[in-house]
Amino acid sequence: MSRSTRREFLRAAAGGLIACLPLGGCGGRGPAREELVFVSWGGVLSSTERDAFMSPAGQALGVSIITSAPTNYAKIKAMVQGGDVEWDLVDVGGPFMYQGRDQGLLEEIDYRLVDVSELDREWYGTHGVYTATGATVMAWNETLLPDGHVPRSWRDFWDVKRLPGARGLYRQLDYNYEAALMSAGVARTEIYPVTAEKAELALARLREIRPHVSVWWSAGAQPAQLLSTGELVLSSAWSGRIQAIRREGAPVSMTFDEAIAWGNAYVVPKGTRHRELAMRVLNYCVSEPAQRRLLGSGIYGPVLPAAVAKASAGERLLLVTAPENLARMVVLNAEQAAIYSHRYEQAWTAFQAN
Repeated sequence: MSRSTRREFLRAAAGGLIACLPLGGCGGRGPAREELVFVSWGGVLSSTERDAFMSPAGQALGVSIITSAPTNYAKIKAMVQGGDVEWDLVDVGGPFMYQGRDQGLLEEIDYRLVDVSELDREWYGTHGVYTATGATVMAWNETLLPDGHVPRSWRDFWDVKRLPGARGLYRQLDYNYEAALMSAGVARTEIYPVTAEKAELALARLREIRPHVSVWWSAGAQPAQLLSTGELVLSSAWSGRIQAIRREGAPVSMTFDEAIAWGNAYVVPKGTRHRELAMRVLNYCVSEPAQRRLLGSGIYGPVLPAAVAKASAGERLLLVTAPENLARMVVLNAEQAAIYSHRYEQAWTAFQAN
């Protein structure tokens, strides 16, 4: 496929959401650059990744990086199985590292090219590496809860008598599984591994709270907006979205207590023609210069401890990976989440339907 045909295909697939990085690298008069296609979820995340990772990586490595959105797992599967892989590096949810691995859709990460020696072990796997972190937190409208009463645990979130009002929870089983178990008193250290007994307990607790859940949200902007307008009193939410809406003056608060920390994982679709280049770009994304750029975003935090250590006192308050914050959370075990999402998919579908 020619460069022009390749680019037209991507524009059509992404509805025109294409950017070429570095500027001038997609059609200037200079010599042709090697070209990589990076795909993420769009919105604030894609903007952050462009500024912190992709634009500087393009300059540092002398390559053109086309950015596109949104990530689509079915499309990855179709491209790989059809033998026509147009995406080279993709931002995915952690469980897909394992689901995609098991389906033969992903390249194994080449750790001769990607240096993870300074990362904590939970932030990389055989088929993917996390590059930024967020968390699923409890959030609430400050004006609608009784004075002095705020949730500090998922048990509090489930307590509709002490903290009355409409709730919001995520549409998928992810995060709800962990939150429900903590609401039942299961210790954070005992949530994994997944067992049938724990799954039944989680589903029972979710059935208990379901009459008070008015919104099962699927997009990160939903809970932040609904909390700010008072349509929800409490909700699970993504930490970055709550931080962003607070900066706009919304009366919304959150806590890292019993939050579920997760990461944005980068994977390489199997069969890409730019495998080595994708690994080199991924390596750049977990380097200290790239990771330190996340500190100013106030939304997504670095996975690299050396970058976290450079955060100011104010920045640390918002960083998922600041040790004092992470100690209050459970880190999502993406491999276990892939197991429960698959094993209890039918049960969860039935739960949502009733």
